[in-house]
Amino acid sequence: MKELTVQAAVEQIPHVTAFIDEQLEALDCPMKAQMQIDVAIDELFGNIAHYAYPEGTGDATVRFDFEEAARMVTITLMDSGIPFNPLAKDDPDVNTALEERGIGGLGIFLVKKTMDRVDYRYENGMNVLIIQKRI
Repeated sequence: MKELTVQAAVEQIPHVTAFIDEQLEALDCPMKAQMQIDVAIDELFGNIAHYAYPEGTGDATVRFDFEEAARMVTITLMDSGIPFNPLAKDDPDVNTALEERGIGGLGIFLVKKTMDRVDYRYENGMNVLIIQKRI
């Protein structure tokens, strides 16, 4: 397991993405899967940066695990910000005209559609969001 802790700030997204990409490239991850993971990291870490700490700043930790037998990447994002389950919101109706849809929700929807598994839990004062992708 590899781990990175940074300030939960939008400016850290490239640093977090580079950390994840370094691990993926060492595993000869297919480019399509890497791009899907990068989009997921951008969305999920961006949400942490924007919403986890409304009264100030805090840290976020990103863990990278890989199970060779299943070729499964597991990325865990953790923060001690306000409890928020991004999976609790209903998926947007993508068949509705753009003008009639509410704002938000498409990023999480995309993450759920491109990852093999997405889980959330709140434990010990921490938001724990886990994504898995078979490469």
